[in-house]
Amino acid sequence: MTSGPHDQSSNHWPHISTHQSPSPRELKAAKRRAERPRAHRRAFWKLPACSCFHDLAAVAPSTPQPQGLSRRSRTASADADQQPRPEAATASLAGALARERIRRRGGEGAGPGPEEDALPFWQRTWFLALLLVMAAASFALALLLYLGLDLPEAAPAASYAARPESVVEITYGSVIKLMHERTKFRLHSHDVPYGSGSGQQSVTSFPNVDDANSYWIVRPQPDSSAKQGDPIAHGTIVRLQHMRTRKWLHSHLHASPITGNLEVSCFGGDSESDTGDYWRLEIEGSGKTWRQDQRIRLRHVDTGGYLHSHDRKYTRIAGGQQEVCGVGDKRPDNVWLAAEGVYLPVSQRI
Repeated sequence: MTSGPHDQSSNHWPHISTHQSPSPRELKAAKRRAERPRAHRRAFWKLPACSCFHDLAAVAPSTPQPQGLSRRSRTASADADQQPRPEAATASLAGALARERIRRRGGEGAGPGPEEDALPFWQRTWFLALLLVMAAASFALALLLYLGLDLPEAAPAASYAARPESVVEITYGSVIKLMHERTKFRLHSHDVPYGSGSGQQSVTSFPNVDDANSYWIVRPQPDSSAKQGDPIAHGTIVRLQHMRTRKWLHSHLHASPITGNLEVSCFGGDSESDTGDYWRLEIEGSGKTWRQDQRIRLRHVDTGGYLHSHDRKYTRIAGGQQEVCGVGDKRPDNVWLAAEGVYLPVSQRI
């Protein structure tokens, strides 16, 4: 008596005889998989797909083939066998992925591929070459900027240390700076009056070499027959005109602000001058005319005081500048030298 559909659904494969039973090894493997902790199962599903399916295909037991099925059941089984199984497609995909991973691992250990070896050397090192070019360009630009700077303070002051074969005469009309021998400050003036004494334009000595307020024009007395370009002999009375303000180096009996000596100021103008502007040239040594390499003193005609400076400095209006004054006796701080300037040659006439 054959079984109907109702009997087949209630009793699952009641008359199927297994052709092959699982081996003891397969039963043990199935039991171990069933006893695995849940956390281990979760970790199992996190493994790569290729290795997971590959192991599953290797361990899973073969499906027993039922025998003695009815005609309808055998027909259904044949139709199911003819259709593609998802397990087989998954296993083949896993195998392909595993082979791809093995191929890639072997390629990594083999070094760069033929495409990388085929790249030219400049394409592999262009960024390093660009960095080197930028560094060289920056260095060249910095060097050009440094060499192009005008640094008068750093240049050697060879103008007042002239060699004997290139000695320069100081003539009338020359524009010079007078340097204090001991402190190396320059005789200086600016349009700032004294706050005490005469209240006239102040005179100081200034540390910087490149200051424009330290230039003085060497002039003769008003009633003298001397002309521009003439040399100046020892004992001659001269005047020094401040180039920026056009006033004359002056002195009188007013007290200087710091030491209380004779005040030295700037006074008058191009059309205004008096005997307070007269200074007698005294050349140190055996020289007969004023030259750039000679040490000199300037003695005021009216008061008899020598043009003098020292290392005592102003702290407020002319901060950092030294006092210039007149003293009645010769001292080491009375000595001056002709420094930077424009020197008219002896033969020139204007």
